[in-house]
Amino acid sequence: MIVLGSVEAGPGIAASVAALRAGVKTVPALVTGVSLVEAAEVVRSVGYGGWPNLLGVMECDGAVMDGDQRRIGAVAAVPDVLHVARLAAEVMERLPHVMLTGAGARRFADELGWTQDDMLHPGSKRVWWQKLAGLLSPAQQAAFPDVPLIPLVAAITDPEKVRDTTVFLGQDASGSLGVATSTSGWAWKYPGRVGDAPIPGAGFYADSRYGAAACTHTGEMTMRAMTAHRVVEELRLGAALKDAVRAAATDLLNLRGGFLGEVVIHAIDTMGGHFVMTVGAAESVDYWVWTDAMAGPERRVSRRMGDPPIIPS
Repeated sequence: MIVLGSVEAGPGIAASVAALRAGVKTVPALVTGVSLVEAAEVVRSVGYGGWPNLLGVMECDGAVMDGDQRRIGAVAAVPDVLHVARLAAEVMERLPHVMLTGAGARRFADELGWTQDDMLHPGSKRVWWQKLAGLLSPAQQAAFPDVPLIPLVAAITDPEKVRDTTVFLGQDASGSLGVATSTSGWAWKYPGRVGDAPIPGAGFYADSRYGAAACTHTGEMTMRAMTAHRVVEELRLGAALKDAVRAAATDLLNLRGGFLGEVVIHAIDTMGGHFVMTVGAAESVDYWVWTDAMAGPERRVSRRMGDPPIIPS
């Protein structure tokens, strides 16, 4: 068994581990952990601790994938829902669809009896308006939100620090692989923007025959390259896990034009191996991992594309 999580996974990974140890299947076990991250105010890129769009509205994305049957549930640009990964799991279990968006996803939550969640953290609201007000004239502030938003998108965003996704990947005792993702998306994004977190093949993919992968950071890139699926496809073709991730990373580095930034690829194979690589960054990022050979989850440092290979001593 294994659970692999992005750097934000700290508040929830132990709960996912406990669920797997108790015999819970992979996707529900991962959603258990992600739900705790979504509720943790200290995690400033997902759930209640996340960041709003340009209008000051929280729109969250989330997804799950069951690698046994390659079933998927996803929700995007959802208002007033804290636990979007859990809502995505309900889409997978209850509907013939793969993805719901916006008001439709919120209506689905209403039919399930879910409460309307207050999603805008006071600290996020304060920072959002401070950044916005600094770019608007007094007349525009008075007219807001009836002002042009396009000129504000690039100016207000801090793309290095405020747009990371929470991803959990895992394998249960039966060998089933799965993925769960959740994010508040790119801070100060244009309303309606959807990143890679709910997009199968881009932000996540799982196939219990070969492996699973999930990405964080610049979703605009992984959607262009179908990064998560590329990793699993390389595994299907016989590549070793590290080579599969490096092939997908090379594909990202070959992109030209558009918005380019950092990507972190998280991947596992069917044998309990894992590999995490940071692409296009000067520094590596941390991640969380647990296997059934470990006493508890550990925080480790990812490899960086361009680093020399590790030579066993």
